[in-house]
Amino acid sequence: MKKFTFLLIIMLFFAAICNIFGQTKTYPFEVKKTGKGKQSLIFIPGFASSGDVWNETAAKFEKDFTCYTLTMAGFAGTKPEAEPSFKEWEKGIAAYIKDHKIEKPIIIGHSMGGGFALAIAADYPELVGKIIIVDTLPCLAAISDPNFAAKENNDCSSIISKFTAMSDDQFHQMQTQSIPRLLAETSMQNTVIDWSMKSDRKTFAKMYCDFSNTDLREKIKNIQCPSLILLESYFAFMKPAIETQYKNLKNADLQYSTKGLHFIMYDDKDWYFDQLNKFLSAK
Repeated sequence: MKKFTFLLIIMLFFAAICNIFGQTKTYPFEVKKTGKGKQSLIFIPGFASSGDVWNETAAKFEKDFTCYTLTMAGFAGTKPEAEPSFKEWEKGIAAYIKDHKIEKPIIIGHSMGGGFALAIAADYPELVGKIIIVDTLPCLAAISDPNFAAKENNDCSSIISKFTAMSDDQFHQMQTQSIPRLLAETSMQNTVIDWSMKSDRKTFAKMYCDFSNTDLREKIKNIQCPSLILLESYFAFMKPAIETQYKNLKNADLQYSTKGLHFIMYDDKDWYFDQLNKFLSAK
C-alpha cells in the first residue's frame, strides 16, 4: 500500500510538471502570419481596430517579407484581458519578438499601434530593425495641452464607468459621429465603426485612458533604428509643434500627406505605399 501511494505521488508530481511546462504562453493579441521572407514586418493596428486594417499593406509586401499582423486583445471581437494596459501590451509584443526569435523586425504601427512601435524601439532598441509610424505622436495630449504631464497612477475608473454605461445605440452614435473625422474614405467608414462596436467596452475605455496618459517625448531619444513618420495632412499646419514632439528621435524622416485624415493607408493610398516602398528598400 505504501509503495502504491508513493508511486501515485510520483505520477501526480510529474503530471503537474508536464502541465506547467506544457502550457502555451499567451500574449495580449491574436497573430496572423503570412509570407516567408527573411526580413519580418510586424503590423500593429490602432485603437479599437482589427489587424485587417493592414490587409492591403501586408498583401503588397508578403512576397518579400514574413508578415505578423496583430489584433490586440479585446479589440474588434478578440477575447479581452481582465486588466489591459499600455505598458503590459508593450511588454507582450516585445516578449513575442524574443520568444519567436524574430530577428530585427520592422515594426509598422498606426495610431496607438504607432505608440507601441515607438515605445518598443525605445525600451528594447536591440530588438528592432526599423520602425514606421502611421499618424502617431509621442504625446497626443500635449497637442491640446502644452503643459501636459503624464500621471504616474492614473485613475481610469470614471472613464470606464462612462463607456460601459452606454447603450449599444449610444455607443454606435458616438462612433458614427467620430469616425468620419478620422477617415475620409467613405467605403471603409462602416468597417471601422464595426470594429469599434465589436470591441470590448471596458478595454476600449481603459486603453483610451492609458494612451491619453502616455508621453514618449523624452523616451524616444533611446531609439537607435531608422524611423519613418507618416503624418496626416492636418498636421502639416502644426509642423513646429509636431517636430518639437519628435525632436529627440534620431534618424527620423517626417513626411506629411497632402490629403486625407488619420487612416492614411485608406485616404492617401498611393502616397502611403510610395513612402513605404522607399523606406523598406533603403539599406
